[in-house]
Amino acid sequence: MPDFNFLTTHVGSVPHTTASGLTEKLAAALDVPAWTQLPRRSFRESMYVQYSPTLPSVEVDEEKEKIILSTREDLSSALEAFYAPYLADDVDAFALKADYSEGFFAMLETLRKTPREWAKGQVTGPISFGLTVTDQDLRSVLYNEMLADTIVKNMAMNARWQVRQLKKVRPNIIIFADEPYMASFGSAFISLSREQAVTYLEEVFDAIHSEGALAGVHCCANTDWGVLLSTKVDILNLDAYGFIENLALYPIELRQFLDRGGAVCWGIIPNNEEIQKVTPGGLAQRLHDGIRMICEKASARGISIKPEEFTTRSLIAPACGLGSTTVKIADQVFDVLSETGRILQTG
Repeated sequence: MPDFNFLTTHVGSVPHTTASGLTEKLAAALDVPAWTQLPRRSFRESMYVQYSPTLPSVEVDEEKEKIILSTREDLSSALEAFYAPYLADDVDAFALKADYSEGFFAMLETLRKTPREWAKGQVTGPISFGLTVTDQDLRSVLYNEMLADTIVKNMAMNARWQVRQLKKVRPNIIIFADEPYMASFGSAFISLSREQAVTYLEEVFDAIHSEGALAGVHCCANTDWGVLLSTKVDILNLDAYGFIENLALYPIELRQFLDRGGAVCWGIIPNNEEIQKVTPGGLAQRLHDGIRMICEKASARGISIKPEEFTTRSLIAPACGLGSTTVKIADQVFDVLSETGRILQTG
């Protein structure tokens, strides 16, 4: 695992309606700039629409601003059309579309002009996508075995395509699977086993690794961190501002994760109005205190985890995406993120 030393990055979504000017700011301010998702520019840039054009039987409702994967008709021909490029290993067939992803192509051009070490991309995790997007009868498509497989493979192939494009402009690439729905994992609202969840995620992570990139996973609320830590993921991203203490409940899994080279992306920067109540110095101290607490609780259970282990195993980011906030707050979040990173890296 590379020496991260609290490198700064972000989740992806922003409230801006254009990537113009923003990509340049992020490329200059952040150690690991991510391409921006612009859901307020168009509903097509929603994380649940952005990756959908290549899926079988997708129907876009422009008026209601939603998509479904229709099962009204026999799916044989649609599935054949989907699997043909997959079986041919035609990665380009799963590319992001320009009218769904302005931020990707804008960031690609910006990074081409600003050569540095790292860049980050993201896909919507297959679990969150499959539980959010429905068929015409409002049944989550993850529960349709045939469609669930296409969702996983679609995200895996798109992740590979992103790595290939980003490697043209930066040598080191991270791709995150954004899995907000994992916050409900294990509840009565989700009929999904641990084995299924791990299998779906592993296929995406394996695809990312096959292209020589690092795989991350993001969940913006509390979840069963033991499930995510048990996968082949390289970087675990959590809302450390609101839920850092919950990671302390999994000392064995965290120890094993660190032993195989894992790193943590701490979402220590609030992504809402709370940003007006904090300071970079205070957030840096809050993170140090949280890491120390995790180590102390692990020690109390007979597991040795030292705070200094995280010095080279940490990135920092906003707690979650910024798409639901204001441009003013988002800009402030990025400023505080950059300064907090500077404090942690030099302290």
